[in-house]
Amino acid sequence: MHATGTHFTDRTDAGRRLAALLGRWRGPGTVVVALPRGGVPVAAEVADALDAPLDICVIRKLGVPYQPELGMGAIGEDGVRVINDQVLRPAGVTPEQLAAVEARERVELERRARRYRGGRPPVDLRGRTVVVVDDGIATGSTARAACLIVRARGAARVVLAVPVAPPDWTQRLAGVADELVCVGTPSPFFAIGEFYADFAQTEDAEVLRHLAAARADVAAAPAPDSGQEASDHELTLPAAGARLTGRLTVPAGARGIVVFAHGSGSGRHSPRNRHVAAHLNRGGLATFLFDLLTEDEEEDRRNVFDVDLLGARLTDVARALPAEQAREGGGPFLPLGLFGASTGAAAALWTAARLGHGVGAVVSRGGRPDLAGEDALSAVLAPTLLIVGGRDEAVIELNRRARERLRCDSELAVVPHAGHLFEEPGTLDRVAELARDWFGGHLVPCGPPA
Repeated sequence: MHATGTHFTDRTDAGRRLAALLGRWRGPGTVVVALPRGGVPVAAEVADALDAPLDICVIRKLGVPYQPELGMGAIGEDGVRVINDQVLRPAGVTPEQLAAVEARERVELERRARRYRGGRPPVDLRGRTVVVVDDGIATGSTARAACLIVRARGAARVVLAVPVAPPDWTQRLAGVADELVCVGTPSPFFAIGEFYADFAQTEDAEVLRHLAAARADVAAAPAPDSGQEASDHELTLPAAGARLTGRLTVPAGARGIVVFAHGSGSGRHSPRNRHVAAHLNRGGLATFLFDLLTEDEEEDRRNVFDVDLLGARLTDVARALPAEQAREGGGPFLPLGLFGASTGAAAALWTAARLGHGVGAVVSRGGRPDLAGEDALSAVLAPTLLIVGGRDEAVIELNRRARERLRCDSELAVVPHAGHLFEEPGTLDRVAELARDWFGGHLVPCGPPA
């Protein structure tokens, strides 16, 4: 399709307009594969429109040493390597220079693959139609490498789809895909970014959010013929010298369970945490809201800040839940997530440090992760999301410092216009969405807490 005036507001706008051209591939046999980073926001819109799984194909452009934006080739996962001689030779790049660029980009490729996949295998492409999406075509080296990779992974049909490309892109990429789809091929064409009003660099955090949201959507889909029924009831468990009561809600086909650790001035009846829990339940996650302290213990404010006590209680509850699940009818073990508010966030990280891989993910809302202590923070293995209100400046700084001590995958999400309690309209909904996406993207089957 040719258009001399093709312009997009941003990558989301480009993705929606591209998706409008791809409707005939909607169906269970299609997978959307994005080229990170810029292609992921575009592909997320396409995957949503096609109701298809979203995966990535990590590619690194090999830029000319003195003009990095000009691609002389590309490398990808599975050892794929594409060299563009039409760029390489006129640029006068020596074999030694090419080798140095490739070595540097290979390190970055492997880092990104580990970060984006989080240890998960790629989506199975065998026998499926794979729609490869990027935010645009320049030289075509990265797109060519991506199509080679998905073909090698068993794709039955490859569709290369982009919002914008040079007029001769079909000649450049003839034979690399079964079909080529583009919103516009404007002329003259100098760079992809000139056709976007907002072409800001896509950061890793945005890539991870889109991938987590896509996995959460898959996890939230009802399990056909699972035979499971939703349950919602009070449950009392022994924990570090006390018996603690909470509310256990397990939706049908739950894919994970999130235990809430409440902080100062809060409890299992907190309307804010109940709001977040209900959002998680709708997303296919079980929740357990309980009080870390008894009524008598809450009267002594020192207990509220006793992270060792709170953490020990939370750890005991986390260990007891699998046995309780078995008593209630079994089923597959539900991977564990921890949601902490205020000092409960410190307890969640304290517990995550002790249970290691027994915890799949941690989310903190307006929390004090710094109170967990440096030793605990550095020992956490679970991917951790720290959510703070944009107006809660003191707590933002405390969370930044705590995050510097974390060695696990982590992200600091600042909710604009929100105070410490997220009472402003729409801000608590944003917290719930961030938590759902984080847990949905990181809670994968594993063993019960040791």
